[in-house]
Amino acid sequence: MNSSAQSHTESHFTAGDAVRDIVIGMSDGLTVPFALAAGLSGAIAQTHVVVTAGFAEIAAGSIAMGLGGFLAARGDAEHYANELARERDEIITKPEAEAQEVRDIFRSYGLTDAESETVVASLRKRPEDWVSFMMRFELGLEAPEPGRAWKSALTIASAYIAGGIIPLSAYMIVSDVHQALKLSIVVTLVALAVFGGIKGRVTGVPVLRSGFQTCIIGGLAAAAAFGIARWIS
Repeated sequence: MNSSAQSHTESHFTAGDAVRDIVIGMSDGLTVPFALAAGLSGAIAQTHVVVTAGFAEIAAGSIAMGLGGFLAARGDAEHYANELARERDEIITKPEAEAQEVRDIFRSYGLTDAESETVVASLRKRPEDWVSFMMRFELGLEAPEPGRAWKSALTIASAYIAGGIIPLSAYMIVSDVHQALKLSIVVTLVALAVFGGIKGRVTGVPVLRSGFQTCIIGGLAAAAAFGIARWIS
């Protein structure tokens, strides 16, 4: 046998949920505190006031975003549990209907009922595997990771805090508000580009394209929030 076939391994990206949480937290963390600080820069001359208000927003925003991530993940887990209980009940109370659904699934892949009958017969003997098959291929649901809700909350909140500190750092090292704003704009855009590049490398998207897209999208969001903040102030 060909040695290359024996040693063949496939590498797939499996950290989608964690990356999604980081993207959600970091994107908002980079744009919302920046917009607040930029808006305050037009009305307040003291950088320490901007920093204080910025950190207050980061604290409130990270808690709110983390709670949102927790509730979303908890909702997904509850939905999976309810569907799992329903499928377990149906293979007992409606085995023929469920067996036909298996045939329908295989038919969608081009197999005939006769060709899929062996799998149907095998699944009838293994109820838990049958339930898992229906959850994945009929409903498109994957079992949630244990503790996913808390991990999501902490990941989003931490990413929000990390992102929020970046635009505020300019106000912590430069005393003049207007100069700090200019520096904050540059630092935030650079951070968005770097963050996008890292995200692209992790997810397999071309680094330059991902960095450019993130910079443009985040920059537009920050500009819109900045314009609204300045208009209100």
